[in-house]
Amino acid sequence: MMKKHIPNTITSLNLFSGCIGVLMVLKEDYAAALYCVLASGIFDFFDGMSARLLHVKSAIGKELDSLADVISFGLLPGTIVFSLLLQSTSSSYLPYFGFLITIFSALRLAKFNIDERQTTDFIGVNTPMNTFLVVSLPFIGAQYPDIVYNPFVLVVFTLVSSILLVSEIRSFFDEAVFLGMEGESI
Repeated sequence: MMKKHIPNTITSLNLFSGCIGVLMVLKEDYAAALYCVLASGIFDFFDGMSARLLHVKSAIGKELDSLADVISFGLLPGTIVFSLLLQSTSSSYLPYFGFLITIFSALRLAKFNIDERQTTDFIGVNTPMNTFLVVSLPFIGAQYPDIVYNPFVLVVFTLVSSILLVSEIRSFFDEAVFLGMEGESI
């Protein structure tokens, strides 16, 4: 009886890691945020795997997975870009542009959940991979601050990233990896 709660508990750990990661970004502790993203990615992989191994799929689990992913792989990267823009511009409003990534991540997850074409590969960039790219920006910025902390570059990066999330570009992944990445039915 308890085995049916294991996948959702793992999904909840994904959500928790994402929440802590957002707080770390607000403290400009990007290393801690990176660890939270890594933890969220691991939990996101293992929630689906455990659901399949335990044969305990549910509609609630699928919804919970997407909600956790919106925080860990939508709000967290949006907060990173917000923080970088906040540090790179005197504008009071431009930093909020970073949350475009959050919006398009949510759209991407909703699209994934209803798109029956995405059974063995992704259409568009998946949210975890996009997040890993975004979380690398502060570390790249330590080496190349003139590039990463340029508001124009950050805005263009945000636009391109957002468009790629919902694009029709096919990305092939191994099915085992694919099943652990996004939109699990647990």
